[in-house]
Amino acid sequence: QVQLVESGGGLVQPGGSLRLSCAASGSMFSMYFMGWYRQAPGKQRELVATITSARSTNYADSVKGRFTISRDNAKNTVYLQMNSLKPEDTAVYYCNLGGPNGSWGQGTQVTVSS
Repeated sequence: QVQLVESGGGLVQPGGSLRLSCAASGSMFSMYFMGWYRQAPGKQRELVATITSARSTNYADSVKGRFTISRDNAKNTVYLQMNSLKPEDTAVYYCNLGGPNGSWGQGTQVTVSS
């Protein structure tokens, strides 16, 4: 079972930036489809961004142009660079490996507030 550990969440003012990291255990990380999801209070978990083994990326419309997903296969790590943050980006952010039926991290809280 692959383990995923997220870090980098916190409190930031509107317009600010954060970078989330997700470190994966085990081998063959480079072969996996990776994603970031988020869940705000009272809402369903939603897809934020994904990246394939070939580094093809996809984003939710709400974060396009502001968020960037990337991966460093040498470090078994996937990142989510979040710029121009808005209060509506406040949520727990989860790292995912292998799609919704794959492995999940424990989540990291992102709060955007003045």
